[in-house]
Amino acid sequence: MSTPYYNTPLLHPRLHLLLLIIIIALISPSSSSLHSTDLKALLSIKNTLTEVSPTKSFFSTWNLTAPDPCSSFSGVTCFLSRVTILSLGTTSLPLAGTLPAESISQLTELTQLILSPGIVTGPIPPQLDRLTKLRVISLPSNRFNGPIPSFSSLVNLHTLDLSHNQLAGSLPPSLTELPQLKVLILASNTLTGTLPRTVTSPLLHLDLKNNQLTGPLPISLPSSLRYLSLSQNLMWGPLTNGLETLSELVFLDLSMNHFSGPIPAQLFSFPTLSNIFLQRNNFSGGLGLELESGSSGPGLRPKPGSIVDLSHNALSGELSTVFDGVESLFLNNNKFVGSVPEVYVKSVCRGSTRTLYLQHNYLTGIPMREGTLVPDTASLCLSYNCMVLPPTVMMTCPVSAGGMSARPEAQCSVFNHLG
Repeated sequence: MSTPYYNTPLLHPRLHLLLLIIIIALISPSSSSLHSTDLKALLSIKNTLTEVSPTKSFFSTWNLTAPDPCSSFSGVTCFLSRVTILSLGTTSLPLAGTLPAESISQLTELTQLILSPGIVTGPIPPQLDRLTKLRVISLPSNRFNGPIPSFSSLVNLHTLDLSHNQLAGSLPPSLTELPQLKVLILASNTLTGTLPRTVTSPLLHLDLKNNQLTGPLPISLPSSLRYLSLSQNLMWGPLTNGLETLSELVFLDLSMNHFSGPIPAQLFSFPTLSNIFLQRNNFSGGLGLELESGSSGPGLRPKPGSIVDLSHNALSGELSTVFDGVESLFLNNNKFVGSVPEVYVKSVCRGSTRTLYLQHNYLTGIPMREGTLVPDTASLCLSYNCMVLPPTVMMTCPVSAGGMSARPEAQCSVFNHLG
């Protein structure tokens, strides 16, 4: 006996509508055909971009007679006959030419625009701002030039990667205000100007290295940041309080700038921070000695592969033990005095620290007894300091350390007198 109709469970209206759309898409004769506007846009893109490889073609599958471009066109993904993902070129099949701005702007359902490294030139189309469903724009390692569009309408944008191009001008303030932006990579361009005073986007990854940016750090950065790189710019000023709130940081690179003043001790207490690159700036003062007294929390918690590079600054005072256990520690070319902490020696001898560079300072001693063995895998450099090393201590120094094992006594006496 069949179940009465009134006893059958009713579908939720939204679920019923979704099932209806799927059924129509499956049985409709036109379900496999691409929307005419999108097909026209794709053909324009094909005609504007050119192949770099003389023997292989990325566009070989873009056949005008194909019954279903959505399933046969390389790099094209569709939903309900509209292009949602467009991935142009591959690592082995790079493209040249330009991006046709008006044609791409017709792909109104596009959520991802990806271009593999190649030699595509011209400006980044400002018309991309019309594609409000975009979540990913990835156009790295090409030859785009001109300014970066504001993209102020792309409220769904999650990732923007325009790195390794020839983009110029300043960073549009609207970029760092986008409400969904998590990844912003603009490294290796020729961007100028200063950073916005505040960054409100919920960024996890911010990479602006190797540009020509100037000015200080923003006074407010998102506490969500895990990766921050501003290296190889022309930035200056102190490390602001905004940096001290980034307790989720894993990677920090501010090297090769003109930052000055002390390095905040709080920076060395972040529980997740394992890579710190602050070399080749103008930092001065001591290193995290407050942490050892317990006033500012625990010291750095190094992990395998951790790197701390504070070399080529004007840091002074005695060495802090805050970096105990860091795998690669570069404190060379500063003005440190006193004896090398015993915990550093023990860390090298047990293999936790594999690189310890302390050359070109004013250190006066190291607690290493005769016969202390340094592992063959370790690199220890103490040259050009104010001490005489035990003859059994073998150093492994870079060529840049120079050939002199100790600093001239006159320099040591004058520096210690001034200190």
